[in-house]
Amino acid sequence: MAEASFYGALRVIAIVILTYYLIKFLFRLLAPMIFKQVVRKAEQKFHEQQQTMYERQQQQQQHTVTPDKPKDKKKIGEYIDYEELE
Repeated sequence: MAEASFYGALRVIAIVILTYYLIKFLFRLLAPMIFKQVVRKAEQKFHEQQQTMYERQQQQQQHTVTPDKPKDKKKIGEYIDYEELE
């Protein structure tokens, strides 16, 4: 059976503290780069969405701008004007 020694406990505490500060330091170095990548991807996605919306609007305008052949009105009969009798 192993016994815990005072120096062993201090060594574990020192390793935990050093690991904490090392991770904290690396995060401060890497966080701006990670943030820039996230912003760049979001910006790119936003640009793609805007582009697709613009293309859809252009397609809709093309469909509405192109006039169809005018439909011939069918002549059913003559118009008769009636007068009222009193």
